Amino acid sequence: MKEIYGGITTVQGFRSTGVKSGIKTSGDMDMAMIVSDEQATAAGVFTTNKVKSAPVLVSMEHIKSGKAQAIVANSGNANACTGEKGIQNARKMAELAALALRLPPNLVLVASTGKIGRPLPMDKIEQGIKLAASELSYDGGHKAARAIMTTDTFPKESSAEFDVKGKKARIGGIVKGAGMIDPTMATMLCFIITDVAIEQNLLQEALKEAVNKSFNMICVDGDMSTNDTVIILANGKAGNDIIDKKGSDYDNFCEAITFVTTSLAKMIAKDGEGATKFVELRIKGAKNDEDAIMVGHNISRSPLVKTAIFGEDPNWGRLMASLGSSGADVNQFTVDIWFDDLKIVENSVSTGFKEEEAKEIMKNDEFIITIDLKLGQGQAIMWTCDFSYDYVKINIT
Repeated sequence: MKEIYGGITTVQGFRSTGVKSGIKTSGDMDMAMIVSDEQATAAGVFTTNKVKSAPVLVSMEHIKSGKAQAIVANSGNANACTGEKGIQNARKMAELAALALRLPPNLVLVASTGKIGRPLPMDKIEQGIKLAASELSYDGGHKAARAIMTTDTFPKESSAEFDVKGKKARIGGIVKGAGMIDPTMATMLCFIITDVAIEQNLLQEALKEAVNKSFNMICVDGDMSTNDTVIILANGKAGNDIIDKKGSDYDNFCEAITFVTTSLAKMIAKDGEGATKFVELRIKGAKNDEDAIMVGHNISRSPLVKTAIFGEDPNWGRLMASLGSSGADVNQFTVDIWFDDLKIVENSVSTGFKEEEAKEIMKNDEFIITIDLKLGQGQAIMWTCDFSYDYVKINIT
């Protein structure tokens, strides 16, 4: 497996674009479309929030067949908490795209992101879908990545090439997300495409595993969205014999999809609303992996930890308090903590480290916090960011 550049434009047999439909008052692009040249195998993972947006409900319904050929997504309006009318509008989005693309509506998956509680402006949606269908191209992936952005400061794209059954296959993805980000999952729309041929049940399993290792391991602010959507389409254009069982080819595919989702997940954490610091949180020595994840989740969503990171304050007591309240097994007398290579805590007491050295590490845009619970072999890696003044400013508008 090797990283390549170009996002979803690198995958053969897919056209895409992003256009301005007028949903966003800023005048930015706000309608994305991705279309396979032929019917593709489809899989998806959606928000675990019990309040689900209309497009999530409709796409969950459509994807049950395991087949899809197009994705249409708008930004600037979440179409969430909009009642039965919202569901009708989400279905209408699929119908409009199907009409423009000459496809059955059930082969179209829909997604929306933006403010909750506002009806979709269907006149603008219709205009945008028609325009997007007319501008589809094999190199339109970057436009699609821009069109799904909300408070993101940059488009997020990743792609890789891998070997499968003697053929070269490719996978690419785009994602949006900067706020309302919490494990399982984040406030994000992610669309992944691949030209590999693979059975649907294996595609679904690989996607779920990749999401658990990536998007479910990031946190910006601890709030879970109503609209989280990860969709993958596999059109088989690589020409490989279909992956129909687990083995080396399936493993290669899993490595590639996890690479793409992890790259995109890190971009989300780095681009957290108002973020100035990106932190990799490494938990080891837990009783088991589940406990390590519990500790990581609790620390990564702690406002006190995140504000200390922003203030470049090595207040390790906040880490201790957070890991102790995580619900995981913890021995309060055995914890070690490092900032990068600087050991600041040993057996739960200060090493006598020089605070100036720790502050110098925390001045960096990126650094690592490692915590060893010394209870077992469990481990986890998560990615988070700080809370700055700008996070509040962004979220009061």
